[in-house]
This record gives sequence, C-alpha cells and structure tokens, in this order.
Amino acid sequence: MAEDENRTLEVTPTWAVATVTFSLIAVSILIEHVLHLLAKYFNKKRRKPLIKALDRIKSEMMRLGFLSLLLIVCEESVANICIPKSAGKNFLPCEDHEFDAEEAAKCADQGKISLISRNGVQQLQFLISILAISHVISSILTFSLGMLKMRNWEAWEEITRTLEYKYSNDPRRFQFVHQTSFGKRHLRFWSGLRLFRLPASFLRQFYGSVSKVDYFILRHGFIMAHFDEETTFDFQKYLRKALEKDFGVVVGVSPWIWAFSMLFIFLSADEFKYSYWIPLMPLVVLLVVGTKLQGIVTKLCLDTNDKSLVVKGTLVIKPSNNFFWFKTPKLLLHLIHFALVQNSFQLAFFVWTWHKFGLKSCFHRETSGIVIHIGSGVVVELLCGYVTLPLYALVTQMGTSMRKAHVFPQEVIRGLQRWKKKAKANIAQRYKTSLKSSTIIGGSLSLGFDGEFDEITVVDEDDEDVSMEIQPDSFHFSHRSQ
Repeated sequence: MAEDENRTLEVTPTWAVATVTFSLIAVSILIEHVLHLLAKYFNKKRRKPLIKALDRIKSEMMRLGFLSLLLIVCEESVANICIPKSAGKNFLPCEDHEFDAEEAAKCADQGKISLISRNGVQQLQFLISILAISHVISSILTFSLGMLKMRNWEAWEEITRTLEYKYSNDPRRFQFVHQTSFGKRHLRFWSGLRLFRLPASFLRQFYGSVSKVDYFILRHGFIMAHFDEETTFDFQKYLRKALEKDFGVVVGVSPWIWAFSMLFIFLSADEFKYSYWIPLMPLVVLLVVGTKLQGIVTKLCLDTNDKSLVVKGTLVIKPSNNFFWFKTPKLLLHLIHFALVQNSFQLAFFVWTWHKFGLKSCFHRETSGIVIHIGSGVVVELLCGYVTLPLYALVTQMGTSMRKAHVFPQEVIRGLQRWKKKAKANIAQRYKTSLKSSTIIGGSLSLGFDGEFDEITVVDEDDEDVSMEIQPDSFHFSHRSQ
C-alpha cells in the first residue's frame, strides 16, 4: 500500500495521466463557459452590478489560484527553511504532535526543524482550494436568499398603486402619530429607553424583520425626500438594484479582511481555545448590525413623533445620516462584508480539518466545538442573506444621500448624455461665433445662463458622475470693457 501511494509518474501508465489531465481540462473549460454565459445573460438583462460582482469573484478565484501555484513552486524551498525546535513547539493546534521525520532530517545537522514540512505545504494548498469553493458557494447563497426576500416585497409595491392604499394615505386625513400602524409598532413604553430598545431591536431580527407597514413608511419617506408625492417610482426595483450593488462589495475580499483571516489561523493554536469563541465572531458582528438597523427604524418613528404629535395624511419620516454610526451608512455594509467572508473562511477551515484529520481530531476534540462551528456557520448564512443584507438595503435609503444611478433607466441616462453632449457642442459653437464677431481689447468675456437651473446627476456606463443643468437655451454673452 505504501509503495502504491509513493508511485511516481515514471511508473504510471500514460493513458491514466492523459485521462486525469483531460478530465481536469474539461471541467475547467465547462466552468469558464458557464461563467461566460452568466456574464452574457447579465449583460443582456442590463444587470451591470452583477457583472461587476462576477468579475470580482473571478478576480478572487484567480488570486487564490495564483497563491496555490506559488505554494506548489515554493513547496521544497519552504520545507528547507529551518527554525529552532523550541520555536516549533509554541502555538501548536495539537499538543500530541509528531514531527515529520523526513523534513526534520534535513535540518538535523543544525539541530532544527522545518518551518513547514512539504506535507504541511500540500495540506495548506488544499485549504486554499476549499476556501475558494466555500467563498463562491457562500456568495451565491447569500445573494439568492436576498433576492428571495425582496421578491416578497413585490406584492407590497403593487399595493401602493391601488385605490385602497391611496385612500388610506389621503393627505386630507389627520391622525395622531401613535395611532398610525407605524406608531403602534414602534412607539411602545420601552421605545424611548435605550436599555429596553436594544433587546427589542435584537429580537425583532428573528420575526418580521421588515413588516409591511415598515416598508410602506420607509418607501413614503424616501419618495417624499427625493421625488414628488404623486410619482409612480418603483421602490422595490430600486432596492433590488441597490442590493445587487451591495452584493458586488460583499463578494470581494479586501486586504484588511485577509489580515483578520491570518489572525484566525494564528488563534487556532490550542492555547487560545478558539473552537469556542472565534466561530461565533461573525455571528456576533451580524447580530450587532441587525440590531442597529432595527433600532434606526424605531428612532425614525421617535424622531417624527418628537417633531409633531399629529400628522396630515400618512406619516412622513425624514431621512438623515445622523441615525448611523459616525454618520456613515457604508460602515454597516463593511461589517456585513467582514462577517460573511470570515464565516465562509471558518466553514472552509472546518471542512479542511474534517477531511484531512477526521471529525474528532485535535482541532475538534469535543462535540460542543463541532456544533458551534456548524451551527454558527449555517445561522450566519441564512441570517445574512435573508434578513440582514435586505434590511440594510432598505434602511440605508434613510440616509441623506440617494443612489441616483438606480433612479433613471439606462435609456433615460443615454438620452440625457446625448442631450448634454449636443448642448455643449451648441454652446461651444455659439461661443466661437461670438468671438469672431466681437473685438475684445483689455476686457473680459463671460459666459452665463439666465434663470433658475435644475441639476440632475446620473451615472454613465463607466460609473462616472455626469452633472447636467436643465434650461440651457437661455444663455447669453456679456462683454465688459476696461
């Protein structure tokens, strides 16, 4: 059996080598073709954020693949790096360890051991492969659950177009804030007390994280802040595009998250008892973010009630960045990003230790550690995809700014871009004509526009802001002599 395991390609049939190589190439070509078809489908549906997310996934896979290739190339070089035996006995994941005799013999003359044995380098390479697969599966599952959650909001968006909804939100009606459905949900005896509001916001994540009345009020507040009340703006479609863009951020792995992943590997030493508290870190971060988001909704209701006890028509909340930590809504997305990536990394680490060392290895001596790893990993995936990320996409619209890129359809954006280009060309042509017909000596020429201007900001296909001002027809040239 040992001879068969150590058999080299010199004594291996060529048909076996060719078969395995052909299978690997076929699988890689198939994956590449599937990704190409997926990108083509997204491009056809004009889902640009998803195309960018797909590109980021490819980039991460390429990075991990390149890292795996480096390990193969440097396998022998890393194994030949010698360290003192005393250093090799510190921060071990397993106390009952055994050194690799083959690698230790190379440093025996110096009385040292290998930094990482060749067998250890191969195991690390396998961990990287598992991490790549885990990251892709986690990203797909998160996005699928988020879109499934938002599909339930489509029916709510359709209700806003019915006569019954318009009647219930008649601006001629007067009512107390605490008598509205939104007020009854959030204006409780504990709402104004932080000590009681936090536990209530924490528990609200697990049942009815986004109720119908919350959706209607947040939608109405967003529209009143950025549009006319009579607009037919599709808020659910806007949120779906916002979620797609947020997903493009979540699927990437930034350098600071890589740093935390390396810290996680270091803390897997037996001295830190990592199996009990490190796997819970992503879950704790996600629950804190969800609690904050739920608390913001309650604070919006409290803020409206403090300003006026009586409302005309439906309750109108005022979006503001002051409700978010450091007045930065994006900070919550970065925390969600951290929790999701760390969770996929820990699940990959668990699968790797299970496959290489067995379920009851020194990495998981007790059943409680196994339950914590699997349980927290599954809960984070479900909670992040179905609750926290959609809730973030909804609540962060209550910030001061809005994502103008999602407001205008691509046809409108292209039309405005063509209009802007043509207007600039006309202005330049008239400017040149004016210069030819005027003699300017020791004076100044100023170009201006008369009247009020409405500015529209859109985002072009390269995500560059394009500012355009309406009413370009009423311009004039003024000449002042000195």
